Amino acid sequence: MTVPVTDHIAALYADGWSRIVATMIRFTGGDWDLAEECVQDAFAQALVKWPDSGLPEQPLAWLTTAARNRAIDRIRRASTEATKLREVAAMEPTSVPPPYSTDSEIPDERLELMFTCCHPALNLDAQVALILRTLAGLSTAEIARAFLVPERTMGQRLFRAKQKLAHAGIPLRVPPAHQLADRLPAVLHVLYLLFNQGYGLDEGPTRLSAEAIRLARVLAGLMPDEPETSGLLALMLLHDARRPGRTDADGNLVTLDEQDRSRWDRGRIDEGTAILERALRQGRAGPFQLQAAIAACHATASSAADTDWPQIVGLYRQLARIAPSVIVQLNLAVAVAMTEGPAAALPLVEAIVEAGQLDGYHLLHATRADLLRRTGRPAEAGESYRAALALAPTEAERRFLRGRLADSQAPH
Repeated sequence: MTVPVTDHIAALYADGWSRIVATMIRFTGGDWDLAEECVQDAFAQALVKWPDSGLPEQPLAWLTTAARNRAIDRIRRASTEATKLREVAAMEPTSVPPPYSTDSEIPDERLELMFTCCHPALNLDAQVALILRTLAGLSTAEIARAFLVPERTMGQRLFRAKQKLAHAGIPLRVPPAHQLADRLPAVLHVLYLLFNQGYGLDEGPTRLSAEAIRLARVLAGLMPDEPETSGLLALMLLHDARRPGRTDADGNLVTLDEQDRSRWDRGRIDEGTAILERALRQGRAGPFQLQAAIAACHATASSAADTDWPQIVGLYRQLARIAPSVIVQLNLAVAVAMTEGPAAALPLVEAIVEAGQLDGYHLLHATRADLLRRTGRPAEAGESYRAALALAPTEAERRFLRGRLADSQAPH
């Protein structure tokens, strides 16, 4: 069966977007917006031309050339200065420029591009957002959801990051080997967000999870003395191992305590726990190692009843000390509910709500609703379930919340 040309283009977009964009950023002298627009235009041209002409012999080279020609045309039309025209003429190479340097210490081009974008002139959030937009091809709305901020806020953040790079004249250049460790936290953060983006309950871009795991393996091999790289790889593997049990045959959400553990990937669990154990022996545990240890508590428990919730509480408290965040506090509250009961956990969640934090995060409202339901306050639980339902990003989660809402309001 012949694969449609549009499917080939979609695969090229998934695999080649970051390479071509990076090439165009260098080609346009650091104009990120122009680079992205020209690459989008190249793919649009391919959608129009290739169904009739067929796939070119070198599709990525065709797309890069089309994007380059579009950039040249845009620059020519935007400037009448003779000096600019000379610069444009100088830009026209006889062959397609390489998408990345060949003398890098990093053995994978996409990982190289991530380190390249993690420039210290930008704060961590800006670095991560810029990589997700430019190199992973995620939309502003998708990145905003990952950061739990409004889309407009994320749009402004991306704009400021690009402007700062352009105005500061920062080149898109791979950092030398001795600077890689300084940029590692941002790269780890990006990889985990990529993994989570593909770990959704809808039929979304699961390739992102697979790609994040692949890159984490490369990174762990590149930096074997950095235990957090191994911690991140272990965390991804342990989460991914549970993927088959997260929904039933009809696509309905199955909560962790009700999942069929025989469907979990035992090979990935064994690999993840072995990697984690080696990382923990290297020294003081960092945030990704602690999260992986929590995931291991779930993944290695023979049943929900056998889960070591007191240990999970202790791990979350340790995580809150070294990497405090509202999400950690929320997860700690869930663990406290499992060890001390919902009444003990509810004040922790109410404090997050009263502080106005995570208002747009459906799991905050769903957690509050569950605690209220379990403490015998169905009316308040119903309000929180409705709030969670309005924010839930996937249909599987919405179906689950509608069921919980109906159960909470039914007479008992």
